[in-house]
Amino acid sequence: MEDRQILEFEKPIVELEKKISDMKDFAAGTSLELSGEIASLQHKAEKMRREIFSNLTRWQKVQLARHPRRPYTHDYIEHMTTDFIELHGDRYFADDKAVVGGFAKVEGRPIMIVGQQKGRDTKQKLYRNFGMMHPEGYRKALRLFRMAEKFGRPIVILVDTPGAYPGIGAEERGQAEAIAKNIREMSVLAVPIIIIIIGEGASGGALGIGVGDRIYMLQYSWYSVISPEGCAAILWRNAAHATESAEALKPTSDDLMRLGIVDKIIPEPPGGAHTDHQKIAETVKKEIVETLAELEKVPCERLLRERLEKFRRMGVYKE
Repeated sequence: MEDRQILEFEKPIVELEKKISDMKDFAAGTSLELSGEIASLQHKAEKMRREIFSNLTRWQKVQLARHPRRPYTHDYIEHMTTDFIELHGDRYFADDKAVVGGFAKVEGRPIMIVGQQKGRDTKQKLYRNFGMMHPEGYRKALRLFRMAEKFGRPIVILVDTPGAYPGIGAEERGQAEAIAKNIREMSVLAVPIIIIIIGEGASGGALGIGVGDRIYMLQYSWYSVISPEGCAAILWRNAAHATESAEALKPTSDDLMRLGIVDKIIPEPPGGAHTDHQKIAETVKKEIVETLAELEKVPCERLLRERLEKFRRMGVYKE
């Protein structure tokens, strides 16, 4: 594992795990009995992991949400769905590679799944535009949402973006209008919608595909009106103050659960989702199946009424 893929607070755990691995290899090549020592180190590593991950700062949780080995939308599709048929294009301008979607099945149940997709190496990151959608991406997503409604398929949306793409071309093609239209149209789609923040959920880039009946967050994801760096650049004129702005923004799953913005926190494997893609995918799939079974019993009129009420309850205002 390359050092650049290890976060600073992970290093003590990784170093101890390497020591355990080396000891296992050494024991296998000799007649020495080291099972006791290995068990002791494993216990120490588990204790260290619990202590570190139970005391993470908000900024450290933001870093975990951006971990380079964290599972992305395609990983979840691969691990928890079958019969995935990807659909492309917005039928207006282009196919935005920052968002993927199509029909699939989860434990035999047909769904429409849509999610933002990041890249792992430089070539993929550029191809996926770092998970930042253009207007055509939001229009593509809306086309798929309407198709799901037409065929009576529930919608599962995986959110993972540092924000909508802020380039001149995107603005010229109507970025704000595309996001606003999605928010309006998603509020009245006559099928169940489940939103899951799997990594980053920044600003309108997330909200443009983020209106639904249930909003879940992975344990170490974040969801906010702006990134900590963006907030720091505005308030302090220096992105180096991201740690302070993360504390002020309160973007973590625990924060948003307390504020009533999200409905449930999905626990991650010890050490974060990046440590076990299969396990977190199984956990997410279980939540999807259980939630769909619940939502599909709700009459459509009530579903839409409760969806609108859900978002109207957010925030504080005074007349």
